Amino acid sequence: MRDDLWKLPAAEQAEAVRGAHVSAVELVDSHLDRIAEINPQVNAVTQLLAERAREAAARTDRLRSAGVALGPLAGVPFTVKESTPVEGVPTTFGVKRFRDLVAAADAPPVARLRAAGAIPIGHGNIPTLILAGMHTRSELFGDTVNPWDSSRTPGGSSGGDAVAVATGMAALGLGNDSGGSVRIPAQFCGVAGLKPSTGRFPADHRVLGPDDPGPASQMLVTEGPLARTVADLRLAYEALAGTDPRDPRAVPVPPYGEALPGPLTVAVVADPGGRGVHPAIRGAVETAADALRDAGYAVREVADVPRLDEVLEAYGRLTVTEFAPTWPAVRTLLGEGGDRYIAMAMEQTPPATADELVTLMGTWMSLRRSWAEFLDAYPLLLGPSFTEPPVEPGLESRDRAGRNRVTSAMRLCSATSFVGVPGVAVPTGVVDGLPVGVQIVGRAFREDLCLEAAQAVEDRLGVLTPIDPEAGRGGGKRLSSRPGDAVRVRDDTGTTTEWNTP
Repeated sequence: MRDDLWKLPAAEQAEAVRGAHVSAVELVDSHLDRIAEINPQVNAVTQLLAERAREAAARTDRLRSAGVALGPLAGVPFTVKESTPVEGVPTTFGVKRFRDLVAAADAPPVARLRAAGAIPIGHGNIPTLILAGMHTRSELFGDTVNPWDSSRTPGGSSGGDAVAVATGMAALGLGNDSGGSVRIPAQFCGVAGLKPSTGRFPADHRVLGPDDPGPASQMLVTEGPLARTVADLRLAYEALAGTDPRDPRAVPVPPYGEALPGPLTVAVVADPGGRGVHPAIRGAVETAADALRDAGYAVREVADVPRLDEVLEAYGRLTVTEFAPTWPAVRTLLGEGGDRYIAMAMEQTPPATADELVTLMGTWMSLRRSWAEFLDAYPLLLGPSFTEPPVEPGLESRDRAGRNRVTSAMRLCSATSFVGVPGVAVPTGVVDGLPVGVQIVGRAFREDLCLEAAQAVEDRLGVLTPIDPEAGRGGGKRLSSRPGDAVRVRDDTGTTTEWNTP
């Protein structure tokens, strides 16, 4: 059966299926074999959808045989975050009490990826209820391991999907991000990730009941893809963008905007707020800045991003205010120690009163305006997703010092989520055996500019994944799947053919 197909980028996988170089069933089986080999080591895929994926792949092959034009992601396997519904599969949130919460329908982003031809192959692990911390450890499924170094966290809360993509168990991962949950695991696992503008991708967060969540969940949480290459991220972006009647927030903005007069100016802030940045991450920002400069961008170091302390204070106050009414019940679902991360936030930041909440909503608009004005002057912003290399698992829940260290390190992710602008995480290299990277932030609904700049970085610095999990500490083995590489395919009769990737 298939041996090398899982190494290919998603774009090349889909092209191979559309061009009849391989069947969709063969492509899915290649990934299922990879999952069988790798997942016991990293525990990233939680609910394997093997037979359902094979059935979907067989339908794709029948459509191709019938002469039906296939979609841009034809046959491409993807994982879905454990908190995002897949029809007929439990949406557990990593909680034992929800293990039988079977989804009646696909969430809008799952449906959109399916419509483009992609095939769900499994769920990806998350922190319990998404609230237990940054490290991907769930009450129901346990810890997910960073394939670069098992002593470091893969990040979260979309950590399972990031690890699945990084190790070749899936070509794409579907996560979501309300303060770094796509971009941080992307940096920690050496893959690319996109947090879109608020309102770019449709979603439906009525998973645990018929009621919609409060303003923080409505406006901060955005669905977002993970991929090994920026080109694959772009394909997922194009498939996910649009509207859906289940989500009135999603707006019909074209995925590509008007060309801006060049050269585009990129503001560089390696240490947002001046709180400190690890030398490896500062070096990653400088390396990415050099790559953009080489690509023709006008790169400018600036003093700081707008009103960072105010943004972070408002972010914390709004989220705590939303958590407060349900916290006594919610904390009972988090398992032993799983409540520590949110409990420390509740102790540190009191919820707003009704009058204070009204004022806070006005502050939110004022902060968004300040960022819009900043990005009007600088169409792109280059900075870190996390100001340190991957930290040890559970640091954020260990004590107040650990929590403060982690929340400070993710500050640019929190700020950009709060003001609703897009960001693309892209790797820049490996330092001391661990991946490093940056994020490129843009104006609202200009994901296209972020992706174009991220592509320029990737073109000059390369792709880090797929990898085999570490042979020893910091020993993740990088694997090659460059354009022009030969892929050997053996069919069920034992006949072997070879094809060169585009």
